[in-house]
Amino acid sequence: MLSALLFVLFFCLLLIHVPVAFALGVSALVILVLGSGFSSLALLPSIMYSSISSFTLLAIPFFVLAGVIMSYSGISKRLVDFAYLCFGHKKNGIVIVAIVAALFFSAISGSGPATVAAMGAILIPALVKNGFNKNSASALIASSGALGIILPPSIAFIIFGVIANDFVGISISRLFVAGIIPGLLLAAGLLVASIFASKRVSHLQTASKRPDEAAASVERASLAAILKAFYRALFGLLVPVIIMGGIYSGMFTPTEAAVVAVFYALLVGGVFYREIKLKHLGRILVDSSVQSAVIMFIIGAASLFSYLVTTQHVAEGMTQAVLGMTENRVLLLLLTAVILLVIGAFIDAISAFYIFVPILMPILLEVGVDPTTIGVLMTVALAIGLFTPPVGLNLFVASGISGVPSEQIVRGIGPFLVSSIVVLLIVMYVPAVSNWLPDLLNL
Repeated sequence: MLSALLFVLFFCLLLIHVPVAFALGVSALVILVLGSGFSSLALLPSIMYSSISSFTLLAIPFFVLAGVIMSYSGISKRLVDFAYLCFGHKKNGIVIVAIVAALFFSAISGSGPATVAAMGAILIPALVKNGFNKNSASALIASSGALGIILPPSIAFIIFGVIANDFVGISISRLFVAGIIPGLLLAAGLLVASIFASKRVSHLQTASKRPDEAAASVERASLAAILKAFYRALFGLLVPVIIMGGIYSGMFTPTEAAVVAVFYALLVGGVFYREIKLKHLGRILVDSSVQSAVIMFIIGAASLFSYLVTTQHVAEGMTQAVLGMTENRVLLLLLTAVILLVIGAFIDAISAFYIFVPILMPILLEVGVDPTTIGVLMTVALAIGLFTPPVGLNLFVASGISGVPSEQIVRGIGPFLVSSIVVLLIVMYVPAVSNWLPDLLNL
């Protein structure tokens, strides 16, 4: 009864629009008191503190700080300028620019909403200028922001790795590498969907030109202009190379890589680009502190919920119940994907990991699914939730930038949602997509 009440109370709180972190914490707190009395409240500090005091999780505030510094340093504009000179002259060139820019900034920020925020202010007006209506432009940027939690350095993979280590040993470095090919596949899928969406645009912004015609009318940039833009963007392009190269070569751990990213970001923004001044440091520290505090509070509240899922034997009971109905691997993977797609539309990836990894991972391990595949599958499914209504965070960020209500942006996400689900199915049923590269690198 207490186990059922835990989930009922949690979803009831969500339905009345209680923030996810508070819904997790309050529902867990109520069940803890009902099950063990008020004396059990003494457990709260130790449970929540132990969940956020991990050395691995220390990477999160540093990656957040690095991302905020990068957003202040002008890197996003330089990346877009370089991509535009390379691809802007091609048919659907502006679409390619948007996807390529999202790829690069995702490899810097590790966050979906951060990627949308950094790219949207530049690319949504550019897409509109090239013939897209604001709905389609905002939908493209919101969906491409999902790459932020799939490509390394991904905050989502750090969280999954920490939780998954209670069941099976898996390194954060392996998860980072495992996300590269699925991330590129998703980028390709979004590109195809964008081209399809551009052909359906009815409200055109460029003298009755279609988006592909508008993009195709841009003159090819000279080699000198491309090289100049490449030089301007070079220090930004080197960020993922330095971070991931250091991790894969064994020079430093993911947590140490996050610290390196902070110092490199300060060097680039303050010395090379000279965009960051001393007056900006206060705002940078405040922004990164607020973002980190929100993430850590969610982790603390979710860990309390996860503690009850374990101690009330919810995960064990659900594992036995599900395996008692079927042990068909194909069906179990499909069920997992459906659950995560639905739940991802309501809660963030961090909360979803703490709730569902203890439940789903034992089931999938029991039927022989590889742990790396599980991590990538769950992350891709929850990344799709970032731009799925009603509570997709990327939708709200894109709405705030474009001024288009989120319910209108939703009308344009259909092609992107379909292509993303196709990629999810490939990740689910072709394990080599996730495992080939990390196996090749012996991670």
